[in-house]
Amino acid sequence: MAFLRVVSGAKTGQLWELPESKAVLGRHPDCLIEINTPGASRHHAQIVFHGNAFFVEDLHSRNGTFVNDRQIQLREKLNDGDHIRIAEFVFKFCQGNYLASGAGAVRAEQRPEVILDDGVDFSGKLAFSAKPAGHSSVGTNRSNASLQTQLQGLLEITQNLRKAISLEQVMPQILESLFTIFPQADRGIIVLRGDDGELVPRWVKLRHADTREGYGENRISRTVIERAMGSQDAILSADVLDDLRFASSTSLASISIRSLMCVPLIDGEGRSFGAIQLDTVQEQDRFHDEELDVFLNVAMQASIAIDNARLHEFTLRQRALERELELAHQIQRGFLPQSPPELPGYEFFSHYQPANRVGGDFYDYIPLMNGRIAIAIADVVGHGLAAAMCTAKLAGELRLRLMSASSPAEAITQLNSSLVRDLIEDHFITLAVAVLSPATGEVTLINAGHMPPILRRAAGRAGDIISGQGQLPLGVVDGTVYDACTLRLTRGNVLMLYTDGVNEAINQAEEMYGMERIRQRGGGAGTPRQVGRGLLDDIRGFVQGAPQRDDLCLVCFGPI
Repeated sequence: MAFLRVVSGAKTGQLWELPESKAVLGRHPDCLIEINTPGASRHHAQIVFHGNAFFVEDLHSRNGTFVNDRQIQLREKLNDGDHIRIAEFVFKFCQGNYLASGAGAVRAEQRPEVILDDGVDFSGKLAFSAKPAGHSSVGTNRSNASLQTQLQGLLEITQNLRKAISLEQVMPQILESLFTIFPQADRGIIVLRGDDGELVPRWVKLRHADTREGYGENRISRTVIERAMGSQDAILSADVLDDLRFASSTSLASISIRSLMCVPLIDGEGRSFGAIQLDTVQEQDRFHDEELDVFLNVAMQASIAIDNARLHEFTLRQRALERELELAHQIQRGFLPQSPPELPGYEFFSHYQPANRVGGDFYDYIPLMNGRIAIAIADVVGHGLAAAMCTAKLAGELRLRLMSASSPAEAITQLNSSLVRDLIEDHFITLAVAVLSPATGEVTLINAGHMPPILRRAAGRAGDIISGQGQLPLGVVDGTVYDACTLRLTRGNVLMLYTDGVNEAINQAEEMYGMERIRQRGGGAGTPRQVGRGLLDDIRGFVQGAPQRDDLCLVCFGPI
């Protein structure tokens, strides 16, 4: 038996049992393990069972599959504890029977093995403690032996939790100590609220392996968990089945719980982030008010320990994300030109400034046959890693199409068809390409839904907006045909290609820079370098230190 468990990413804690055949991971709904993130391919990777072992292999994904932070190229055998990373998701490969371990105790960290059931309503038999969570004290109206055991358990849990820093250490230690303090407990469950706001059962412990039969499908009540978290009160139910209203409930028929206690987990800012539940299937082992009082004391210690572990794991994830972003930034910068073309009689100026560490804007200079050169600028909808990955796809594909197609317009038509198939869902690209023939100054322009280029002809004149044809962005509709328009550059002309981060720059008064300002004032007259720097200086003066909201890219060129 083997499992995959999410240890980083959305729905952390979710667990899948792997079949002894094949399990495909990816964004497509027919995948056994669906990974809903733009960074994953539709069919990204698969885990296969062969010769009494499990192997993972990449299915020619865009962004690769990593085992223990090493990208795999061929089928690789998995060992217990290996970590598989796909985009921002990290899975832990767990081999062995996770539902039975050690001295008859049953331990599991799973979903759907533990099911939060909306149909199990215990609300009619819930008795609330007189004291809210966080304000309890250990009572004294019990035997000295019982009190000593419980105090010893509290001391043990306090000492152990000081040493634990990860959730995988903290949660089993909490339940282990609770089973010492409450010998009548048959099951303990820790539920945490995930990054997406959903409640996720993170760890369950059964006292005896045969106890699992008494819990049927191992369900717990969402009503109890949400009520404890919402009210921040501890909940005690002396007998959850002693009510005729639940007689017809098939859910309750599968959960033979006779008594339960549930306490919320509360962070340092007073917010509920989870709950711990103890229950029993034995009629003679019901919980009472004094046990609930002790449970509250444990919950206070557990809340601190679990919250600290959550913060520790969040810090580790942030550090890993920072490393990933820095790597993506370096890779993305590698796709951009390192220097402008050296073309006699012409000058080129370019500026790229992402709003975040990685952005969705892109530009390139592409040498073509017969001394021509293509100047391209693009904007991928969205920001961050997904947009950066789209620009990586565009960078290689654009060069290939421009170098091999019969005309620039045909190249963009072919590029669109390719991107319709391969782009991440809900992403598209606007693109403007200007193919310059230096000998004649002729420029062939193709505009795929991008901001219209602006031509500055001479000193003192506003720029002319070049509309072009083929206005649909790339990756939207297959079969779109893109047309070209032509113009001729003479000395003193400067052609400006830019992304919407230029015209949509916002100042402190929430005013937009605008197209008309680019035409009338942007850059003034002069060489391409002077025009480009002048435009950027004017934008900086306009925004007056307001935060940059979008990637900004500008390319200016012309004869000198």
